[in-house]
Amino acid sequence: MVGDLCEPMSDVAIVGGGPAGLMAAEVLSAAGRSVTVYDRMPSLGRKFLMAGRGGLNLTHSEDLDAFIGRYGSRSETLAPWIEAFSPIDLIVWAEGLGQETFIGSSGRVFPKALKASPLLRAWLARLAGRGVEFRLRQEWTGWNVDGDLTFKSGETVRAKATILALGGASWPKLGSDGAWTALLPQVAPLAPANCGFQVAWSEVFRDRFAGTPLKALALGFGGRTVRGEIMLTASGIEGGGVYALSSALREAIAASGPAKLEIDLRPDVSTGRLQAKLAASGLGQSQANVLRKAGLNAAEIGLLREAGHVPKEPASLARRIKSVPVQLIAPQPLDRAISTAGGVTFASLDADLMLRERPGVFVAGEMLDWEAPTGGYLLQACFATGVAAAKGVLKRLS
Repeated sequence: MVGDLCEPMSDVAIVGGGPAGLMAAEVLSAAGRSVTVYDRMPSLGRKFLMAGRGGLNLTHSEDLDAFIGRYGSRSETLAPWIEAFSPIDLIVWAEGLGQETFIGSSGRVFPKALKASPLLRAWLARLAGRGVEFRLRQEWTGWNVDGDLTFKSGETVRAKATILALGGASWPKLGSDGAWTALLPQVAPLAPANCGFQVAWSEVFRDRFAGTPLKALALGFGGRTVRGEIMLTASGIEGGGVYALSSALREAIAASGPAKLEIDLRPDVSTGRLQAKLAASGLGQSQANVLRKAGLNAAEIGLLREAGHVPKEPASLARRIKSVPVQLIAPQPLDRAISTAGGVTFASLDADLMLRERPGVFVAGEMLDWEAPTGGYLLQACFATGVAAAKGVLKRLS
């Protein structure tokens, strides 16, 4: 309703039409509650669709205890909600929408269509069939003095309960820009997660190798080593291997300044074997030829040189190839990150994800203070907390 006319439009108002908000609408509408979903964009699930452009990674098939451990310091907090809506539950739900799934070689779970759009279309059709109403181009601006939700359009809404599922602040063009942080209490500062990092490349290296992928590497930091690939960019490095270490790297840089990432260019070759290969090919050869014969490509050789003096003695050179130091200056900006760390603190919420300072207002999804690596963990927690918030609403309304 508009202006002074503010009547309950539904039992529950959900602000945010991404995975968490839509999953909350799924649970609530299945329980017979009337639901209206508000979103500031002209269409729903835009970041969800973007996530599916390279193959929609819904969840992961690993053991549940190991799965929950991926959430780091928030594992214990998130465990009850992920156990209540587990990866198996998510697979069953997707297949109930006609989207068969398969497990990839990495253990990740994908719909056979490999896209988000067929799943989202079927999902929205089912929600609409249950009477869920969608109100688009509605930017939430907070509450008025009567406690009604307010929107930039001038509309005010009074509902029996509200679920906020506004996302983080990565990919702001897709709808989640983090503006809600000014409207809520006890919000941990938002920070980039699963992000790249800035490196002060030389002009020569940057101009020649920006946009070049380096594959089958091992990356180490803080006593942890991961396998993966990186992408060299004009301003630094990105890629799955870097994302897996991004939380520790981000925190180290915040605490002590630039951090040193160690890159093993040949993780499947021992130092001794590499040394022997370098020694055998080094007779009368230039160092560039020696490195090429050892299997390094031009970008890897360039990275080796960016790290400083490249030793000629085979043993020292082998050790350098197995541990190339790259100094990371800062995380890439939040709007370039895959996901967001920080958000509404769990201390400000009760066990049902309701804000202690605003009874009847629940929070779900990426706007909560947790982070996880890529691999299905991000979507799983969004879905699971959407279910949990909806159950909290049902409990309160009953």
